[in-house]
Parts: sequence; C-alpha cells; structure tokens
Amino acid sequence: MAGKLTLVSTGAGGDRYLTHEAINAIREADLVVAYTKYAKDLPDLVADKEVFTTPMTKEIERVQYAIDAAKNGQTVALLSNGDANVYAMGSLVVELIDTLNLWDEIEYSALPGISSVLALASEVGAPLSQDFCLISLSDRLTDAGLIQKRIYNALDSDMVIAIYNPKSRSRLKPYEGMLEQLQKLGAERIVVIARDLGRENQLIKVIKSSELIAAGVENEDVNMSTTLLIGNSTTKLTRDGRVLTPRGYLNKYDLSGAQKGEWKKIN
Repeated sequence: MAGKLTLVSTGAGGDRYLTHEAINAIREADLVVAYTKYAKDLPDLVADKEVFTTPMTKEIERVQYAIDAAKNGQTVALLSNGDANVYAMGSLVVELIDTLNLWDEIEYSALPGISSVLALASEVGAPLSQDFCLISLSDRLTDAGLIQKRIYNALDSDMVIAIYNPKSRSRLKPYEGMLEQLQKLGAERIVVIARDLGRENQLIKVIKSSELIAAGVENEDVNMSTTLLIGNSTTKLTRDGRVLTPRGYLNKYDLSGAQKGEWKKIN
C-alpha cells in the first residue's frame, strides 16, 4: 500500500506562522523529517513522533529518507522552512520522485507557507504594493555571476527587492557584490533588515541603503537567518515610521474616491 509524503511549509520561523494545514499534517504523520534546526522550532508538535533530522547540506539524504519511508507505507511529513517552493525543498522532492519514477508508488502533496518576505512585510507596513522580486545570494547551487546579473537588472528596473541567504561566515563575495551594485545605483533607498522572523530573538531594523553599504560585509545584523528588503524609488516612511511603497491610488483618486482631473482626460 502506497504511503503518503506531505511537504510541509512551516513558515518564516518558529511556530508563529504555521498554517492549520501544516499543523494537521504534522499531527497525522508517523514520521517527521526535517533539518535539525526546524525540528527544534516545533518541540510540542514533534514530541511524540518518530523524527529523522540532518544538518545543513544534507538535503538529498533527508529527502531520500522521506521518500523511502513513504514507499514503505508510512505517512511522512517533510518539513521545510518558509514556503517549500521558495528556495527550499519543493524542487528537490519533485525532481527526485520524478527521476526515480515513483509517482504511482507515493501519494505526494505540498502545503504552502508564509515565506519570510511576506512575514517581513506584515511587520513593517506595506512595502510590497508594487512589482517586487526575490533573489537568493547563495551561490552554492547558482552561479555567482548570474546572481549579480539578477541584482543589477532588479535595481535597474526599479523593483522592490527581497534578498534571501545574504551571507555566511564563509560566503561573503555575493553580498559584497550586492553592496557594490547598490552603491553604484547612486540613489538612497529604504532598507529593512529582518533577522530570525517569528522567533523570540526576532530583530527588525529600518535603515537607509547608505547605512547598509557603510556597515560592509562585517555587518553583524546580516547572516543566513536575515532577510533584506530594498525599497524602490517610491518607497518611503510613514509619519510613524512604517515602510510604504504606494500602489498609486492617491495619484489617481482623491479622498472621496473620485478620479482626479488628469486621469479623466487620459481615459
């Protein structure tokens, strides 16, 4: 009898951003498979479960264990931080199941989660109301030159940019390159530094891009648990310090909801 493998997105951090679907999937599982840190985030939910964990860089081993257990008839919850399909386990799971041709042997499903950029946005105001992009600075699986090309194009197109996996102790070059490109932009931008979102030691700072550049690669607020948000040319602070990227409503309409004169002429 085919087992069940559910890829469970656990949200930005801790248990704060868990969905009801995620909680139910973990409760129903015979086996929980996770990166060690993510299992420790959810002690109450996994306390009575069989748990298999691996450290960072052991993703294939972790996914293979989950697949094998499901093949053997178990109900497996494979945990993935944030949203499993955003720089996470989704692609590897689907690719392995497809490569091994196991679609008829495993009941597979994936549950969405609250990625850190969405959690960050809810904390600081309304910064994502125009086009935005996500860029990971991890060059472990992506060419470093391609990462820098994407940063350049995102800045050039005036997108709001979320930066994932900015730097680690041994991986500073991509972050250094991002700072250089931000400096070459020659325009001040609002930047949000958000670290350990959803956890007890959560840190959120709103600064200027010039401050981020000045802090350099040794910036202690920036590590692998940090998400950076770089505003576009319209991003600003509200009177009480929230971050706002206006959608454009008040350019087109007055406070009564009526279209302004210049818009009526255009239409």
